[in-house]
Formats: sequence, C-alpha cells, structure tokens
Amino acid sequence: MDVKIEQTWKNALAGEFEKPYFASLVRFLREEKAAGVTVYPPGSQIFRAFDLTPVPAVKVVILGQDPYHGPGQAHGLSFSVPAGMPAPPSLKNIFKEIESDLGVQMSGCPNLVKWAQQGVLLLNTVLTVRGGQAASHSRRGWEEFTDAVIRYISDNCEGVVFMLWGNPARSKSVLVDRSRHLVLEAAHPSPLARGAYFGSRHFSQANNYLAATGRTPIDWQL
Repeated sequence: MDVKIEQTWKNALAGEFEKPYFASLVRFLREEKAAGVTVYPPGSQIFRAFDLTPVPAVKVVILGQDPYHGPGQAHGLSFSVPAGMPAPPSLKNIFKEIESDLGVQMSGCPNLVKWAQQGVLLLNTVLTVRGGQAASHSRRGWEEFTDAVIRYISDNCEGVVFMLWGNPARSKSVLVDRSRHLVLEAAHPSPLARGAYFGSRHFSQANNYLAATGRTPIDWQL
C-alpha cells in the first residue's frame, strides 16, 4: 500500500502499511469521504507530524489524543493550530507552564511547527476525526498504528524524551524502554484537570536531559 509519508518514516513503518488493520483503516476513511463526512485534518496533513520530524531528528515526543474537531484547527500536529487561530485551552495552559518553568515570555502563537522542526514529534494517538465529533475515529486502527510508532522510536532511537500528559497518554509508557529514554508523566493540560498539570516542569527537564546527552536543547519559546 502506497502511503504518502516522509521517507524515513515510510521505511520504518513499512510493515504497518501492509497489515490488515491499516487496510481496514484506509477503507474506513475512504467510506467517510464518499459519504460526504467532514474529516479533519485535510488528507495532505494527516501525516504532517512525521513529515516535519523525520526519524533521525526525533528528540522529544509529545503525545496528544485526537485532532481538534473544529473548522480550521487541526493541521496534523498534536496540540497545535495554525497561526491566526485562537490557542485552545490546553495549549494556553502549556504556554503558562513553559513561562513558569523556563522564565520566558510566550507570544501566544498557537502554531507549533517551530517545535516540530527542532525534533519534537507532535503525535496524536488518533490521526483523524469527524468534524464536530471528538474521538469519532478512535478504535478504527489509528491506535495500533501510533503504538507501533512509539515502539519503533523506543527500539531504534536513543535518548528520546516522552512527554505523556493525562491517563490515555500515560498508558503508553509501557511501550517505552525507560533504560534508553526519559519518560515524563503529568496530568493533562486541559482545564478539566483543574491545574494538576502546572508545576510538572517537563520542558526544563527535557532540555537538561538533552544537554546531558550531548544534544541541542529545544527552544520552546514561540
């Protein structure tokens, strides 16, 4: 099956694209399109996180759940929306935590492409969603695919920082070899967590770990 995705990821995940679950997932997405269902993000942006952060570049993985389901929001990167869109509540809280943790001033720009280009894989566990219906494409095969992504990084990369926020993301920690990588867990940045996310200091911890292992830290300031 020919999937349009960045070449290093295409090579890494070639086996997944040939599995029955992935064929079923592709068939489901085609049926949604044929039925006139609005699906986010646009098809060309479904694998954008991979296109912006090739395998050799991965330093940090930030794991989200599924794409934003409002018009113009989802563009293939977890927690990110295009410039000019209002920052969603969870992203606002992420920015507050960065300001507190690193002592920097965030501009409020909600487009996280700058992070992706520095090696932050902004990965959702589910890569598509119906417009206006959160979690509508869960349990269709995406979870199996993104679990394979996490396992591949764990097994084939060295010294990656995994930021796992909220119980669904934290449940993925079992896929990561903690002897080779840094796993940081916290509450979800959603306001529904009532501030439990604040004070986690994952951004400074990530940069300290990257520096200690001889790599350039991430410039988190936007």
